[in-house]
Amino acid sequence: MTGFIRRRPVSSLLLIVLIALIGWIWHERVALWAFPDIISAYTAKEYCSCRYVMGNDTQYCHGYVKQWLPASGFIDDPSAKRVTVSGMGRSNSAVWVGERQGCRLEP
Repeated sequence: MTGFIRRRPVSSLLLIVLIALIGWIWHERVALWAFPDIISAYTAKEYCSCRYVMGNDTQYCHGYVKQWLPASGFIDDPSAKRVTVSGMGRSNSAVWVGERQGCRLEP
């Protein structure tokens, strides 16, 4: 094994980094699996709060919730005060409950 390391130090280092990366991914697998859901849920909830709790206009709220990972679908239903956002293969909705409760995510 030490002969391989001496002959190929760069390959050995890359192999060690790859093994460490795979170990980290395995350790964080639950959080990484939840990540796509977080993007659409955060956007829906924050847009709903910006629009229906704070009373800002749509253009301002779109800028407020803009992220570096874009949403693939965005539906704002003003009559129901419901926002549905799709992104990274997941979809989440937030609805305005009332003045004191604000907006909540729908299950």
